[in-house]
Amino acid sequence: MGLAPVIVQEVFRTIRRLKEEGITLLLVEQFAKSALEVADYAYVMEHGRIAVEGTPDELSRNERVIAAYLG
Repeated sequence: MGLAPVIVQEVFRTIRRLKEEGITLLLVEQFAKSALEVADYAYVMEHGRIAVEGTPDELSRNERVIAAYLG
């Protein structure tokens, strides 16, 4: 069971507002595209280990990330 899209949108609006206020957040999120839109830096974990890391722009162009999470 997932969250309703309206709730997800509200959560990300709140995250953006907190970021604008200068609050640092650690976000663990399954919606990779939305998470990359608000992140300054990102880590992709697989099996408990960091598999890929970089800026959202770098990860958005990474073939492995695209295929597995953004496709």
